[in-house]
Amino acid sequence: MEALSKVVRNATDAVADIHDGAAIAVGGFGLSGIPTVLIQEVLTRDVGGFTVVSNNCGLDDAGVGLWLAAGKITKMISSYVGENDTFERQYLSGDLHVELTPQGTLAEKLRAGGSGIPAFFTPAGVGTLVAEGGLPWRYAPDGSVLEASPAKEIRHFDGKDYVLEESIVTDFSLIRARTADSLGNCVFHAAARNFNVPAGMAGKVTIVEAEEVVPAGSIDPDAIHLPGIFVSRVLALTPEQASDKRIERLTVRQREVN
Repeated sequence: MEALSKVVRNATDAVADIHDGAAIAVGGFGLSGIPTVLIQEVLTRDVGGFTVVSNNCGLDDAGVGLWLAAGKITKMISSYVGENDTFERQYLSGDLHVELTPQGTLAEKLRAGGSGIPAFFTPAGVGTLVAEGGLPWRYAPDGSVLEASPAKEIRHFDGKDYVLEESIVTDFSLIRARTADSLGNCVFHAAARNFNVPAGMAGKVTIVEAEEVVPAGSIDPDAIHLPGIFVSRVLALTPEQASDKRIERLTVRQREVN
C-alpha cells in the first residue's frame, strides 16, 4: 500500500507545477486552517496571474494576502474583504477583479464542482444584485464600474424563487490538515475544517500540507473528513511548521480584580 504513497519530499516538489494564470482554491478561514507553508513556497516562485478562490484574502502580511501584496493575483472569488487593506485598495483602484459571493454559496460552488455537479439552484441572493446582476467586479481608475456581474437565471420551485449558481473547479487546491495518511485521507481539527474540505474537493490537483502524516490504514474510515481520492500530494510539516499558527484577532475578557 505504501508504494502508492502521495507524500512528497518537500514544499518545492509539492507546488512545482503551479503555473502562470492558474486557478487556485485555498482552504482556511481568516488565518484558521490556512496552508501557510504551501502559500509561502508559491510566493517564492516566479509565477502569478492567479485566479484565487478563497473565503477571504488573509491579512496584508499573512495567508493569501502575501500573494496579493506581491502582485500575483489578478482575480479573487471570495466572500469577505474586510481584514485586508491591500485587497480593498486593489479592488477599488481597478487593479483586481473581485467576484464577491455569499459564503454558503461559495462553499457549495466548490463542493459541487468536486462532486461533478456543474450548477445548482439556491435561495441565497434572490432579490439582490447577486441574482439581478450589477455587482461591481472591477472598477476603472476613476471609480466608475468597468465590469459588473450579469443577471442569473431564476427558477420557481415549490412556491419559492431560486438563483442558478455555476460550480467551481480549479487547476490546483492548497489545503491544510491536522492529520493525513500516505494515501491522502485527511482529518481536520475543529474550526480548521471550514473551507478546507470543499476547497480540497474542487481542485484538479489538490495538495495537502499535514501537521502529522501517518501510514495508510491508520485513520478510522469514519473519522475521515476528506477522502484521499480528492488528494494528489501530501506534504509532511515539521513540528516547527505545524505549530506556527497565528491568531487573526485575539479578544480576551478583562480580568476581574477583587
